[in-house]
Amino acid sequence: MPAVEILGLVAITIMVGSYALEQRARIYIAVFAIGCALAAVYAFLIQSYPFLIAEGLWAVIAVRRWWRAKA
Repeated sequence: MPAVEILGLVAITIMVGSYALEQRARIYIAVFAIGCALAAVYAFLIQSYPFLIAEGLWAVIAVRRWWRAKA
């Protein structure tokens, strides 16, 4: 399996796992944001720009949610 596909698999696994655990602790919101950012990198590497934009936006939204949950 090529490294870029492993990156995509890891990113999606992080996203799904952390999304399921978001209600337990706010750290999982930050982990979800990291997963989204990794998925955006994967999208860039495979030149899927609509996916890059979508995952980039999700990463920004997740960071905002994490920041607000801090308060």
